[in-house]
Amino acid sequence: MKWAAIFFALIAMVAGAWYVTQPDDSGAPTEAGNSAILPQGAIVAVAVPSAFSEQEQMGKRGFDAICASCHGTNAQGREGAGPPLVHKIYEPNHHGDMAFVLAAKNGVRSHHWRFGNMPPVKGITQADVLNIVAYVRALQRENGIK
Repeated sequence: MKWAAIFFALIAMVAGAWYVTQPDDSGAPTEAGNSAILPQGAIVAVAVPSAFSEQEQMGKRGFDAICASCHGTNAQGREGAGPPLVHKIYEPNHHGDMAFVLAAKNGVRSHHWRFGNMPPVKGITQADVLNIVAYVRALQRENGIK
C-alpha cells in the first residue's frame, strides 16, 4: 500500500512537470528554449494587445513600477528573478484574480518555479493589484490563455 502511494505520487509529479514544459500550439507564449527571439533575460515571448482599457492601462503603469523588476517587461518573466505571468500556470481557472491579491499582500512560497519565495509587496492596495491583474489578463488573452 505504501509503495502504491509513492508510485502514484511520483506519477503525479512527472505528469505535472510534463504539463508545465510542454509546448503549446494554441498561440500561447513560447518558452525560452524554443525558436522565438526573446528580449535579454525574458522567459517567454509575449504578444502585446494593440489597445488596453483604462483599467488595463492603469494596471500596466502599476506593473511596470512594481512588478516588472522581477516578472519582466509585459510579464515575460526574468531569468533568475521571477516567473512569467503570461503562462498557462497563471490562467484564470488555476490562479484566480484573488490569488494575485493574496500573493501581493502575503507573499508566496515558491511552488511552481525555482525563483525562491515572493515577499509581500509593501504599500500596494487591493485596487492597485486588481488593475495589475486586469493588465496581466489582457496580455494572457492576447496570447491564447483564457
